Amino acid sequence: MPRSWARLNALSIASLPLALVFLLLTAARRLLFRMGILNSTKINVPIIVVGNITVGGTGKTPAVIAIANALKDSGFTPGVITRGYLGDGTEREVTDINTSSEVGDEAILISHNVPCPVWVGPKRVNSALQLLKKYQNINVIISDDGLQHYELERDMEIVVIDGDRKFGNGLLLPSGPLREPTSRIRTCDLVLINGTDNLNLNVPTISMKLVGETFHKLSDPTITCNAADLSKNPVTAIAGIGNPERFFQHLNALGLRPNTKPFPDHHEYSAADLNEIEHDIVIMTEKDAVKCRDIGGKECWFLPVSAQFEGQLIQTIIEKLKSCHG
Repeated sequence: MPRSWARLNALSIASLPLALVFLLLTAARRLLFRMGILNSTKINVPIIVVGNITVGGTGKTPAVIAIANALKDSGFTPGVITRGYLGDGTEREVTDINTSSEVGDEAILISHNVPCPVWVGPKRVNSALQLLKKYQNINVIISDDGLQHYELERDMEIVVIDGDRKFGNGLLLPSGPLREPTSRIRTCDLVLINGTDNLNLNVPTISMKLVGETFHKLSDPTITCNAADLSKNPVTAIAGIGNPERFFQHLNALGLRPNTKPFPDHHEYSAADLNEIEHDIVIMTEKDAVKCRDIGGKECWFLPVSAQFEGQLIQTIIEKLKSCHG
């Protein structure tokens, strides 16, 4: 989230007329779907949308991964659909041979960490139908993001909120980080709060945290180490995610004090990016690792993280699905 969205400032105030236009367009579009003037497509299996109302990293992708794994462990046969942001826009199943330039970094990250097929494409309805056409045993679909994609009818909406940054200055794009007004949360079924949970939203909420302490070597992920091993040498940490500071704070909590170098979310790394780093050892997120595997010149390690929940998340999801589909 840009600093200019953290609080009110001259730039956010100056762009308020544009934010008002964005609000009117957003509200009108949603109303047209609710009135049936614009059509939503009903898929014959339950659809769970996991999204957010803000721009930037909230921990949504780890939440999607955790939910898919938990549903699988509970006896479901899940599938995941995702847009494939910054991919080439081709609708397809994500496989081990795909690159981030084809399907997007988040799609690869999800595919590497879930026990189910992942389908990528700009149209969620088409992706869901194609997924079910190939895998007819799938009995629940998780939509990674897509809260604002009303073309796909959904049975459950889960919103992920960054408990530290919350809603920034509380304004809509482009004055602030909001995709929709905060009142939209009241229409959702469940809120996952990543980090500090001091929000009173009048909606069922579950606290969430990202955990991980084992680093994997980029050139051979079967080789692992811990923070104590890495602290013996000067290191630099990089992060091209929505909230790089959260990753850097995570490293600090593990006892590391690296030099830090944030990059824009979804940054496509080049050899020059790594060569410009002073230290020989580089630490990165698992999402960054997806795009750095073929770049040499440095000793690189990545830190996988997983989402843990303090409440009865899966039980809540299962109860909701049963109420919708019996």
